[in-house]
Amino acid sequence: MRCMPFYSVCSLVRCRRTTKIMNKLFPLLFIAASTGAADSTTPGEITTPYPTITNLAVEWRIEGDDNLNATCGVRYRKIGDTAWREEMPLRRVPAGSSRKTSPIMTWTNRLSGSVFDLEPGTAYEIELTLHDLDGGGETRIIQASTRPEALAKDDAVVRNGSKSDLNGVKPGEVLLLADGDYGAVTFNRDGEPGKPIVYRSTSGKAVFSEISLTNRKWVYLEGVTVNGPVRLNGTEHCAVRRCTIRSQFGIKAYRPGMMNACIEDNLITGIRDWKPEIMGAGGDNDGEGIQFTGSGNVIRHNRVHGFRDCISHMEDEGAAPQQCNDILNNDIGNGLDDGIEADFALHNCRVMRNRLTNCFVGISSQPGLGGPNYFLRNVMFNVVYCAFKLNRFSEGDVILHNTVVKAGDGLGIYTSEPFDHARIEHNLFIGGKAPAGVSFGGYSPGRGRAIDVQQLGDHCVIDHNTYAVVGQPFEGKIRSSTFKTLPGRDFEAHGRVIEVSAPFPEDPARSYDPPDLTSLRQAGAYAGESPAPVYGPR
Repeated sequence: MRCMPFYSVCSLVRCRRTTKIMNKLFPLLFIAASTGAADSTTPGEITTPYPTITNLAVEWRIEGDDNLNATCGVRYRKIGDTAWREEMPLRRVPAGSSRKTSPIMTWTNRLSGSVFDLEPGTAYEIELTLHDLDGGGETRIIQASTRPEALAKDDAVVRNGSKSDLNGVKPGEVLLLADGDYGAVTFNRDGEPGKPIVYRSTSGKAVFSEISLTNRKWVYLEGVTVNGPVRLNGTEHCAVRRCTIRSQFGIKAYRPGMMNACIEDNLITGIRDWKPEIMGAGGDNDGEGIQFTGSGNVIRHNRVHGFRDCISHMEDEGAAPQQCNDILNNDIGNGLDDGIEADFALHNCRVMRNRLTNCFVGISSQPGLGGPNYFLRNVMFNVVYCAFKLNRFSEGDVILHNTVVKAGDGLGIYTSEPFDHARIEHNLFIGGKAPAGVSFGGYSPGRGRAIDVQQLGDHCVIDHNTYAVVGQPFEGKIRSSTFKTLPGRDFEAHGRVIEVSAPFPEDPARSYDPPDLTSLRQAGAYAGESPAPVYGPR
């Protein structure tokens, strides 16, 4: 047998060893190459779902961008104008799914956001500039229009009527209701686009024990008094305006919910008094002010007081898709569980410029389903437990320019299930000493820290907020870090502490009148709006 030279044996050994190494290395190289390619962005379809009366949503589907560094600037202008206006950039929303909900909700990979405070019934151009350092930048200009106000036409046919005329009204007509007791009524007529049916009381003395608009389209209810619920299940483009509703349940829209509704300028009063013994989710406080599911709804300038939840989405199996709902400029009080429950919001729900006084929880988002969902410029006084409840693995909450004054922790988010992809910036949080040893609904208002937020994901931003503590030394806690001064390092690198002289709810069990916090807001996180916001009916 011929012997192989020593160098050839060594070469063969090296070759076999190299082959084995390369066999292991090639999959890793392939994965690395794939990962690198997936960091670039592939732009997809842009949609503007469910335009509301003053806000527009933008959804830009993308593929890739696994490292989540794609950004998208936004400018807009009315069609025909030349000057562009800047808007908040779209938020980067990675594909995901809810956890521990029934059913499990999913959302897609995208950039998403809103254009705010537009003119009703107006067409706009929106310029979107996508940028990704890894590749995939693009600029597109799209067009979208806000919805017009939900009002009868100026030339609508107006006629007088009573109970016997309710279901004989034609599209485009306004029925002026005579004073009287109408009892429980189910309406069975639909209007048409541009030709709504309007039932109107000019005196407020057309009185109903309850009203059902179930499955109606383009029907407007104006100025009536209802001593029971108003049912809007399955409605489209309906309105409830300037009504007085007194009931354990005010306006209800259960699955399939209401779509593109306008609920505005109503007085909605429940039966619940502000009592510590019935506060919280487990309290004997059944009753909802406005409880609904569906999309594209505008709920604004209502006064809602004396309910378990004053304005509330549906949850879990009760929730149809809830997106692009506007909850604006409402005056909310004596909410024994949640002032505003924005749970199970998918994206571009906007909770803005509401005043909340005497509520167990201010605003709930448990969970947000990817988002972004916006909580902007709300003012809260005497929130007992927490101002923002971001439980059940909430994702995509954008909390900006809010003012909170409460006993206990100014910003306390106590969930054991971390929230993520949240932005909490430019708010004013004022906490302070709470009554010793007192709990409400089984929960403490907190020890009086400026902030106590411990369970949050790695994609959260908490910065640029202003804090004050009343009645005890300043202290805050984020994750495991307790601090006694600001600015911080990982969080609140631009945070600050101020001294304040302002009303403070020392006793959370007391029902307070809403104080004027305009000067406090101006001294804190942001300058107040100009003109000042109007809360409740106009």
